Amino acid sequence: MEVVDSRGPVNLDELATELLADAAMQNALRAAHTLPHPVDGLRQTVIALIRGQQLAEHESPGPASLLVLRGRVRLVAGEHTDELGPSQIVPIPDRRHSLHADEDSVVMLNVAVPQRAPSGAR
Repeated sequence: MEVVDSRGPVNLDELATELLADAAMQNALRAAHTLPHPVDGLRQTVIALIRGQQLAEHESPGPASLLVLRGRVRLVAGEHTDELGPSQIVPIPDRRHSLHADEDSVVMLNVAVPQRAPSGAR
């Protein structure tokens, strides 16, 4: 995959196409790319899942949201399920959850991460 310049814009449509192609060739039938933007406090990862694949139940990464770029997915947390399609966004529940691709799908996971201490800070 081409390295994206961290100072310029990222074309999410092109990245989604590349990741879906990569995912189709991987044994796990998924692929991901974390955007290199140097924004303290924010991590954005674009994830492609081929239809029928899932991210198994896992803990919440912290305050986060999920934006669907392509396809249809289900975000499942306990008894609650959010069914999402393109251009829909939902907060990630602060509990164990899983993500299921009902179609070939691409999502963007936005996670608030703790601020790093400045260099030389004590």
